Amino acid sequence: MHEMAICEGIIEIVADEARRRSFSRIRTVCLEIGALSHAAPEAMRFCFEAVAARTIADGAVLEIKELPGIAWCMACSRSVEIAQRGEPCPCCGSYQLHVTAGEEMRVKELEVD
Repeated sequence: MHEMAICEGIIEIVADEARRRSFSRIRTVCLEIGALSHAAPEAMRFCFEAVAARTIADGAVLEIKELPGIAWCMACSRSVEIAQRGEPCPCCGSYQLHVTAGEEMRVKELEVD
């Protein structure tokens, strides 16, 4: 379960930011996760709660915004939404797709005290 390691990294990021900006508590962490990032949002929520315990983010809410996978179809010259790598273009059926979005994962916002 690589989500645990990812959540540990998120806690490090928010703890570093808290030290830099003198936050006393993290209330909410807003995270963007792309559909092609290979991170399961439900697993992230579970792991975040476990990793945040006894840290500055103890009790914080993890809000996840799921972003779609987007690819450029070289055959029909369209930007298309895909759920996973390896699937065909929903418009023309071609497999000549170049992923342009949906692999990202980033801390977008923090709600703090």
